[in-house]
Amino acid sequence: MRQMNGKRSVGILATGSYTPDRVLSNFDLEKMVDTSDEWIVSRTGIRERRISSADQASSDLAYEAAKKALESAKLSPEQLDLIIVATVTPDTMFPSTACILQEKLGAKRAAAMDLSAACTGFLYGVTTATQFISNGLYKYVLVVGVESLSKITNYKDRNTCVLFGDGAGAAVIGEVQDGYGFQSFELGADGSGGPLLCQPAGGSRIPASSESVENNLHYLSMAGGEVFKFAVRVMNSATEAVLTKAGLTKDDIDLLVPHQANKRIIDSAVQRFGLSEDKVVINLDRFGNMSSASIPVALDEAVQTGRVKEGDHLVLVGFGGGLTWGATLLKWSTTPAEGSEK
Repeated sequence: MRQMNGKRSVGILATGSYTPDRVLSNFDLEKMVDTSDEWIVSRTGIRERRISSADQASSDLAYEAAKKALESAKLSPEQLDLIIVATVTPDTMFPSTACILQEKLGAKRAAAMDLSAACTGFLYGVTTATQFISNGLYKYVLVVGVESLSKITNYKDRNTCVLFGDGAGAAVIGEVQDGYGFQSFELGADGSGGPLLCQPAGGSRIPASSESVENNLHYLSMAGGEVFKFAVRVMNSATEAVLTKAGLTKDDIDLLVPHQANKRIIDSAVQRFGLSEDKVVINLDRFGNMSSASIPVALDEAVQTGRVKEGDHLVLVGFGGGLTWGATLLKWSTTPAEGSEK
């Protein structure tokens, strides 16, 4: 099936997610840094987060989420044409985590690449995947947002260590019935804000050295106040942009799936668009900020708990380091396009 513009209707055929077993609560953090449960909850809404084990890398988390998504889609790994892994905490600088995941899954036909857009990574990933399928180059693309942020978090810095957790969310992207699937996209970047949220060392600008390690430059760094103001602004503007592009209004939103960074940022968007509590997915109280895994994990939870129904209009929206932002609006359907045989 094709849309009137000659391109295929592309959507999410299935989702999956995985979070590690270990829970790091606010009360645990009280014993590690000068903070309190009340302080963290009042400023962020976070109560606990999941932490990967010492022998778990991002590809291990991604593998668990990907398996669930493929099982839900009733696809074998060999049917995948492309794997996109969105992450800022890859197993290694190279080979890509996507290539490592390809081997773990046994997806021998699939091309594979990593994508780095921080917390906006999953949205950049599904936008990229849609173009390959819409133009007929590929049939099935696996997009995974995965992070092992605990590996680059300084647990002596109370301003950042309370925020981040580990996890992975996956989506199988493919052709859906005509008129459904992704209706619009909005992506953006402002490189001038790069230093506001970054991992200073480990690349070619500041290679690993005893000095870079001693100065804690391999941990993530964030100017919280500036990022907060940026986030409130772009969450609203990106949501408005995808609604306008799709010819819809805020009253058409059935479910908002925002990046899970801070409850106050989400509340700002909720108030701006006049949404009721049942139209917003919030799980940051249990998982914290999982960067590129945040949106797909929240989406999968909504799917698994029956909050997403056929024909619903979903807005996925986020922001992150880069600085980057993005949103997409989709009309939900996991029904493959007519004649699209698995």
